[in-house]
Amino acid sequence: MTQAYIGLGANLGDAGATLRHAAADIARIPGVSDLRLSPFYRSAPVDSGGPDYVNAVAALRTSLAARQLLRELQRIELQYGRTRPYRNAPRTLDLDLLLYGNERIAAPDLIVPHPRMHERAFVLAPLADLEPGLRLAQGALSELLRQCASQAIERLD
Repeated sequence: MTQAYIGLGANLGDAGATLRHAAADIARIPGVSDLRLSPFYRSAPVDSGGPDYVNAVAALRTSLAARQLLRELQRIELQYGRTRPYRNAPRTLDLDLLLYGNERIAAPDLIVPHPRMHERAFVLAPLADLEPGLRLAQGALSELLRQCASQAIERLD
């Protein structure tokens, strides 16, 4: 079983409900177990417009290969009406494979670790809620979060 982390985000519709339902859908994927969901955070869109996002991170164990897991995540996105009309478009659901064990994957369809996660407070804060001692290649989560201090995020309870 491989430890994986999934970033969840949405800024269209009832984003909080969508994330809760999507997390339940991920937990039901055959080969996925022990899903833990972080608290939710609100953040402004990065490099785009539209409503604020609601974001979270899910930690899980999986027997699926990284690409199999990615295909399942994309299938779930489609169930929630995800379209990709242009880069960083507002979305009903965004599921990103952030980390997949210690693997490094650089392919046209999948890059792991996620190439920008260390620059995004809306990923780092919920990830730190789940794994406060985690270190990325760029450093400890606490230090990376300090580097993102100018990014406004709000924890939702």
